[in-house]
Amino acid sequence: MKPDEIRKLDAYFKRVFQNPKLQVKARPRKEDSAEVYVGDEFLGIVFKDEDDGDYNFSMAILDVDLA
Repeated sequence: MKPDEIRKLDAYFKRVFQNPKLQVKARPRKEDSAEVYVGDEFLGIVFKDEDDGDYNFSMAILDVDLA
């Protein structure tokens, strides 16, 4: 993703989830997606759908995290 897209997504996640600790970061060696973090903890991946320009956020929740 381009740096301006990452900045817009970063602002969006912070605003929507009301958490200034959220960060959207570029992925090494991947240009079609970015990583989402809270502090140092990885939350998920946000992908851009090139066909319609929308973004999709994918977050895995492990069973051990629910305990």
